[in-house]
Amino acid sequence: MSESLKKKIRSIPDFPKKGIVFRDITTLLKDQAAFQESISLFVERYRKRSIDLVCAIEARGYIFGGALAYQLDCGFVPIRKPGKLPSKTISEEYVLEYGTGRLEIHADGITRGKRVLLVDDLLATGGTLAAACRLIERLGGRVAEIAVVIELAFLHGRKNLSGYEVFSLVTYESEM
Repeated sequence: MSESLKKKIRSIPDFPKKGIVFRDITTLLKDQAAFQESISLFVERYRKRSIDLVCAIEARGYIFGGALAYQLDCGFVPIRKPGKLPSKTISEEYVLEYGTGRLEIHADGITRGKRVLLVDDLLATGGTLAAACRLIERLGGRVAEIAVVIELAFLHGRKNLSGYEVFSLVTYESEM
């Protein structure tokens, strides 16, 4: 875990509702050294892992996923909310605290057998990332690993991602 990066993440109490501490990465992103450190740590981990594609989840995952795909010299495939991709898609539903969500990927986004690094900014309960893994696998891709900037370990999201390797730069063991 990177303590220097953790110091660059702003904590906002009672957002979006009372009792929740929002971990705001915009303070990390605006700090040139911190943003470069986060990308460098990911690149160092994945440079020699034969990654074919980076998939990232809308929207903050794109910030890290795009930069990482560029540095790893591989393609980038976006995973989006419904209705945002212009060509034929497949979709996957996942459970939210008060309902369900849905993600989509282009049906031709991944070729069978490709090793895919899945990137997002945050691992909370794991529902969104699990849905993204199912999309990748339905297209024949293999999830090489899941990479996140922040992991909220107290929400036990790794349980929803059993069978997948997860790497996080910063971990919070409690809400506070």
